[in-house]
Amino acid sequence: MRISDIKIEEENGKQTLSALCGDFHLWYAFPEPLTPILKADAFIAACLVPAMAKGSDIIIEDDVPVSSALLSNLEQLQTIFSFWSKYFHQDLKKINIIGGKKIDSKGGWNKTISFFSGGVDGTYTYLKHAQEIDYLLFAKGIDMQLSNDDLYNEALNKNNIQFYETGIKHGTITAIIDNHKFEITSLRKDLNTDGRHAEVSFSKDWHEDASRRDFTINSIYADINGNLFDPFDGKEDLENGKINFIGDPEKRIKEDYLRILRYIRFFINYSKQPHDDKVQRLIKKNLIGISNISTERMLDEFKKIINSPQFLKLFKDPFCEEIINLIFPQFKNLKIFKKLNEFSKKKIKEVDYIFLISLMLLDNSDNVDYFLFKFNLSKINKKRILFLKDFYNKKISKDTFSEKNLWKILYYNGKQSLIDLIYFEIFKSKKINKKFIDLLDFFKDKEVPIFPIKAKNLIEKFDISEGKLLGIKLKKIEEKWINNDFKVSEKEVFQVVES
Repeated sequence: MRISDIKIEEENGKQTLSALCGDFHLWYAFPEPLTPILKADAFIAACLVPAMAKGSDIIIEDDVPVSSALLSNLEQLQTIFSFWSKYFHQDLKKINIIGGKKIDSKGGWNKTISFFSGGVDGTYTYLKHAQEIDYLLFAKGIDMQLSNDDLYNEALNKNNIQFYETGIKHGTITAIIDNHKFEITSLRKDLNTDGRHAEVSFSKDWHEDASRRDFTINSIYADINGNLFDPFDGKEDLENGKINFIGDPEKRIKEDYLRILRYIRFFINYSKQPHDDKVQRLIKKNLIGISNISTERMLDEFKKIINSPQFLKLFKDPFCEEIINLIFPQFKNLKIFKKLNEFSKKKIKEVDYIFLISLMLLDNSDNVDYFLFKFNLSKINKKRILFLKDFYNKKISKDTFSEKNLWKILYYNGKQSLIDLIYFEIFKSKKINKKFIDLLDFFKDKEVPIFPIKAKNLIEKFDISEGKLLGIKLKKIEEKWINNDFKVSEKEVFQVVES
């Protein structure tokens, strides 16, 4: 999650400290005599739990000040939040804070400020400590109620259905039934749009809610009896395979430039007709606007395209392919999907989007490094892509794909990287290579070998002291174990220790 565009502004006699957090605009308003300080602290605090929920590191511009005291306490804070995971109904992963300029946080207002949302906890805190509290920090757009909040809560709680707030700012909660997630969303209307995000208010008007949507096929509603409410003839467009914007296409695009990528996704999945010339022109005309979209949203939407049932149709449509090339110039190997062998075409649903992105990225340039710099992937996914990059930057010998060497790769790099490697060879070959298919079948059920000897074993049995020598001996035994098909005898261990 990237925190950017931190600034102090004055509006209507009040000073505000604001920033773009991912694709969400967050701001703090300060009453006199308080004045905001240009630091990232407030935004890190606000974004910490959402970022942990996503498993996404928080990235700050290098020249933006961050209190060293806050950074030093984040490890403990994350530990506490991790214990609270069950109350959030999702796993809160520990993350890193990247960037920022550490500063000494001494000094300040010397005032006591209490967070206040209007709820029970905040009210209790205020009443108990009213004499000590100088200011209240009000939250707007965080605890915003759903238009039918009470009805939702009553119905879900009555039936013992777990639910949590996934997009409460936009009136969305997620219910969990039989391990399946169902989104429940209030009717809305747009108050303001800027091409990146929208300010909304809740509505009871179905037509008003439909009018703010992107495509006609996304504005079809049904009641509990199956009766359709279809104000823009989305059902007819769906049956005819037409992807039509609601109203003025350019207006729809400028409301949220991510709709360009959504158009590509819906087109390859549902279209039975050619592109409308006007829509093509408007998409190209407004393509620069997509640079305003956060990289997280861009990559998330592209992930949906990759996971689409008709993903390969993307490479049969010149316009769709052109747009993807323009938005993601790092994907220099898209042509590989035009000449996949039949086995790869069948297996494309068994590989994930990270592997497919690797296929698009890998070449002899610094293309991969730039992509990983621009797009915020998890450490695990970065490691997968970099493994393939480093592997193919080395000279491949005839023994590279021997069973013995692949076992070593499995041990040192993990099962996922090994499977990625074998699949990579399968996908990049124009012809079906039975050798690699057999290797895939062989290793798919194999587990990473576990080195059976620990440092304490050598200490106890051979009276070796802890230190550098112990590490050297242990490493030599491990190498012997690996080179001997993950087997080592007691005699061999003794020989290494005594050498």
